[in-house]
Amino acid sequence: MSRLRGFRMALGLGLATPLLAVGLPAVAQSSLAMLSKLDKGAWELRFRDGSAPRKICVRSGSELVQLRHRGNCNRFVVEDGADVVTVQYTCRGNGYGRTSIRRETPSLVQIESQGIAGGRPFSLSAEARRTGACQ
Repeated sequence: MSRLRGFRMALGLGLATPLLAVGLPAVAQSSLAMLSKLDKGAWELRFRDGSAPRKICVRSGSELVQLRHRGNCNRFVVEDGADVVTVQYTCRGNGYGRTSIRRETPSLVQIESQGIAGGRPFSLSAEARRTGACQ
């Protein structure tokens, strides 16, 4: 198997983190500045699959990355753009995920996330909008 084909297969399986971490160490230390520019406060997530809306308090913006995982997980920044961030994370003993957040305005973002949580796969698509101050 060629190295390029193996790399493409690893990307397709979501195994890109170790491969990219070796090849691009500067990316792993990205700041996720776009998330820090989001308005702080109470946000409402509206899921495209019709699930009940969820409220979340955004203090740093990073709360939007791990919507299905709580606690401290190892994160790897895949993309750190002015309006889009993508983070892949692993939570030891509790699965992993990959989340992309696209900023439309400082108070409106689009979120796509998928992975494994509690031994089961998940995939979510949502719009998050600031609704006021945190309670």
